[in-house]
Amino acid sequence: MFEIFGGILGGALGGIFRLAPEVLKFFDKKNERLHEMAMFSRQCELEQIRGQQKLAEIGAQREAAIDVGVMDAFNAAINQQAEMVKAAGGWAASLSASVRPVVTYWILLIWSLAHFWYAWTGYRTGLDPTEVFKLFMSPDFSALLAGTINYWFLDRTLKQRGI
Repeated sequence: MFEIFGGILGGALGGIFRLAPEVLKFFDKKNERLHEMAMFSRQCELEQIRGQQKLAEIGAQREAAIDVGVMDAFNAAINQQAEMVKAAGGWAASLSASVRPVVTYWILLIWSLAHFWYAWTGYRTGLDPTEVFKLFMSPDFSALLAGTINYWFLDRTLKQRGI
């Protein structure tokens, strides 16, 4: 009886050991497919990021080209104005040359007086000086002031560089 039981046990163990590598291969392929799926997903994410970077690069190149065009137009306008002033000569040239400084001083004077008035009025009514300052240092005023002052410094910088 032991021989029959031993034969059955041996056959069962042999079958199990023969099937074990096949079961291990099945789980290994399953893990391999999961790994391939994860790698493919990561590769898709990488390609998406590369595409976004390429679009950002193209946008930056476009903006740089626009900036170069704006600077060229600015330079051409300055050169054209300088040639018109030279061609006019005499008092017309002096008058033309005085327009930008006079307008600049006028803008700065008007805005400065308005802001001093607001500050004085705020002080008399008892408002906090920092709040008054925040009110009259609006984005519009900052842009106007910065644009006016930058125009003069940028103009001089461009002239010094010969642009």
